[in-house]
Amino acid sequence: MQSPGSPSHRFSIVDRVPFSYGWIILGVSALAIFFSGPGQTYSVSIFVDPIISETGWSRTLVSVLYTAGTLIAGVLVILAGRLLDRYGARIMMTAVVVLFGFAAIWMSSVNHPIQLAAGFVAIRTLGQGSLTLIPTALIALWFIRWRGKATAICILGGAISHAAFPLLIHALITNAGWRNTWLVLAFGIWIVLLPPTALLIRRNPKSVGLLPDGQSPSAKDQPEKDKVDTVREVNLSLGKASRTRTFWLLLFAGAAPSLITTALTFHHVSFLASKGIPPGIAASIFGIMGPMQILGIFITGYMADRLPNRYLMAAGQMLLVATMLWAFLITSTWQAFFYGALMGLSNGCLVTISTIIWPNYYGRLHLGSIRGVTTSSMVAFSALGPLPFGFLFDLTKTYSLAILIFLALPVSCTVAALLAHPPDR
Repeated sequence: MQSPGSPSHRFSIVDRVPFSYGWIILGVSALAIFFSGPGQTYSVSIFVDPIISETGWSRTLVSVLYTAGTLIAGVLVILAGRLLDRYGARIMMTAVVVLFGFAAIWMSSVNHPIQLAAGFVAIRTLGQGSLTLIPTALIALWFIRWRGKATAICILGGAISHAAFPLLIHALITNAGWRNTWLVLAFGIWIVLLPPTALLIRRNPKSVGLLPDGQSPSAKDQPEKDKVDTVREVNLSLGKASRTRTFWLLLFAGAAPSLITTALTFHHVSFLASKGIPPGIAASIFGIMGPMQILGIFITGYMADRLPNRYLMAAGQMLLVATMLWAFLITSTWQAFFYGALMGLSNGCLVTISTIIWPNYYGRLHLGSIRGVTTSSMVAFSALGPLPFGFLFDLTKTYSLAILIFLALPVSCTVAALLAHPPDR
């Protein structure tokens, strides 16, 4: 009879799985990223018009509150990263899921701009920030040689979320109102995501007597190369990482996709309307963005295990440049759909490589703190996109000037990515 302290007793769920437990971690992580949807711009934007219609608040006020809430969330995500290193993914993700449900309930009851601002802070910190940071950091802890493919599968949850939540939320608002929709989302988060998070997530492979990539420390027939792969990492603290030039180059390289993609998504219908594309067709273009984003995710995930990551990041930036340039040419429906395809492909590429490159460059030991800062930067830049695009549109009645001005950003980020050599081992 086994003692309570024996490894098999303590890791009973892990021991009963007939395959690598990392794939269980991957499945729950993908589900978590899927349920980050209610805190993402593509979902919040569906609520904007119903909120304005009921409350009478101006679109400018709601936009300013959203920007301010997102900026504050960017700061709070740094704390989430530090707590992740200290308490581990199981405790942190469970806490985030519980609080995210309460944040959705809060959003259902807002009656004052300050309440809306607080709600935006909560759903952006917990949804967009923490439920992106923790699952992707967890994948980096459980996979090394398969990190690119595993990350691509994990981020696939975000692509499906992008396609599913806007349609689901629109249907719920139409039939039950926007306040009841937030309640449905809250209970959906708790019922579907909370049980697997609390029961199945484990802090890291070492905590359950395993090595990354499903390797067993006691396997006698394990190739020597596999053993070496798990230890030949650069493991830098946040302080040491921030003293490398590469850290700041990568941080800057992440600015373009966060700022520009969020801005173009937030103003998607309005932008295409300025090109003569009807709102119905503009909405249907999201249908091509999703599959192309999935394609970009899998191509980049596959190539990230084979090519220098900085080249893939630079390639993603150039795809974003091509998207912005094509935006000037849109005069017909097929050109608008091609714009959506380019947008999806570039977004899939950049989201994936921006997730993979940090653990590949700086290791897993202090990944929570490092990704907390990088995710904070991502959230902050995403907050800074919609306002200047909207302001320049109000000024000129076209988005051309905004796109032309911000075209310099992905070009500069391409150069930064190419200069971001891995830190010395």
